Amino acid sequence: MDDELKVDETRTKNVDETKMEDENTEEKVKQETEEEEDEEALPHSEFLDIFEEGLALIVQDPLLCDLPIQVTLEEVNSQVALEYGQAMTVRVCKADGEIMPIVVVQSATVLDLKKALRRYMELKQQREGGIKHISWKYVWRTYHLVFNGERLEDDKRKLKDYGIRNRDEVTFMKKLRKK
Repeated sequence: MDDELKVDETRTKNVDETKMEDENTEEKVKQETEEEEDEEALPHSEFLDIFEEGLALIVQDPLLCDLPIQVTLEEVNSQVALEYGQAMTVRVCKADGEIMPIVVVQSATVLDLKKALRRYMELKQQREGGIKHISWKYVWRTYHLVFNGERLEDDKRKLKDYGIRNRDEVTFMKKLRKK
């Protein structure tokens, strides 16, 4: 009899504990839902402020300190790839003396370099508020890239095939007209 009574008491305790756990779980779910609703209640501008604060902290890292404050995910990934040796920086020199550090993967082609140059210029224009539209068709019709006196004409050819390595300089040069 005493054994049956103890078993019943144990069952009752187990049922009570299960009910309490269920109530605690329900309470936690309610709190999480309320927190999510609170987060949803934040205006977009506040989310941006929070995000930019976090981004500013990330950019203070020694690995990423060269990046601008309004950094893009693409720029962060490029910087990390550089650090791990998966990418290289090609310094593109313009006629006015400006040097543009363009990051491309180690196995990049001339076309990849051109696309990276285009992206670099677009980001620069956005940040500086300069010219809104650049006709890249016109640019590549009137300019070409030159490395050690050799024009980079074949878009499918790899930069390594031209002998271009990390931190090498490529010149952005105006094409001469043929008369």
